[in-house]
Amino acid sequence: MRVAVIGTGFGRRVVAPTYRATEGCEVVEVVTARDDDAVRVAISRSDVDLVSVHSPPYLHAAHVRAALASGKAVLCDKPFALDAREAAALEAEAAQAGVVALCNFEFRYAPARVRLREIVRDGVLGRVEHVQWIHVSSGSRVPMRPWGWLFDRSLGGGWIGAWASHAVDQLRHGLSTEITHARATLRTDVPMRPDEEGALHRCTAEDGLTAGLVLADDATAAIDSTFAATVHSAPRLTLFGSEAVVDVVNDERIVTRRSNGEREKVDIGAGEASDRHFEPMRRFAAVVRDAVHSGEIPAGAPTFSDGRACDAVLDRLRAEPFATDVASD
Repeated sequence: MRVAVIGTGFGRRVVAPTYRATEGCEVVEVVTARDDDAVRVAISRSDVDLVSVHSPPYLHAAHVRAALASGKAVLCDKPFALDAREAAALEAEAAQAGVVALCNFEFRYAPARVRLREIVRDGVLGRVEHVQWIHVSSGSRVPMRPWGWLFDRSLGGGWIGAWASHAVDQLRHGLSTEITHARATLRTDVPMRPDEEGALHRCTAEDGLTAGLVLADDATAAIDSTFAATVHSAPRLTLFGSEAVVDVVNDERIVTRRSNGEREKVDIGAGEASDRHFEPMRRFAAVVRDAVHSGEIPAGAPTFSDGRACDAVLDRLRAEPFATDVASD
């Protein structure tokens, strides 16, 4: 599978090396998302089988449509589109084009998430009644990340798209359910950021959120997350069931406690990679390769339909009545 990677941030740092390390894959080009001519040339190359889109969200639609027009298979990063309406249009256009079209929810393939899905599907927890997810990171604050599209709501920036999209997909896929209600209180703990030249800009996108969700089976979920804390804390995902409770700590350790007092601990380990995206991306790359070769998308692989369903939830989380700035200028 010959791949053109669009995006020199995450695309160059994680995605391209992952494809190169995957048997049967070749990266033929990595281009900056902001050079329209370079993107057009890369997508139209006759030796490209897959266009892997890792541009900022406000460019996703244009790059996906260019790939579809060229008849190429396409993988688009998350958040899939700027909103659910745009996502639905892209989903329909991909179906009409008849090509393999996938969404980059690579954490479906993280070993701890795979094991958690098995625990749920095997009925170990009984009926899942509540989910609690705490994810507190200092990633945008220590050191201070310069202002850019990630902090501009109009460009698809914000922690909802950057991280909550993964959380929403984990709930949908990991619990095999849909999210029927969602609302959030949004925070902007760092309201002003300097750009690369030192000029200050107001952040119009959230850097944290506290959310409440209701799932199709009447289970509830509570999410508390930020990437603007002063100190990083190991994330913890807890599922409370009618028969047992399971804790996933830092995607490395899973502890299941049953109602009869039994306790089981599984250490997944962090792996050798320095970036937590590498292992799930490596596993997903093989799935993408096989789908492109066969023309068939395997069960469980994230599609444009999943991207659209996720974006519909993200739209609700971004709703303004629940948004607030907690920090003063």
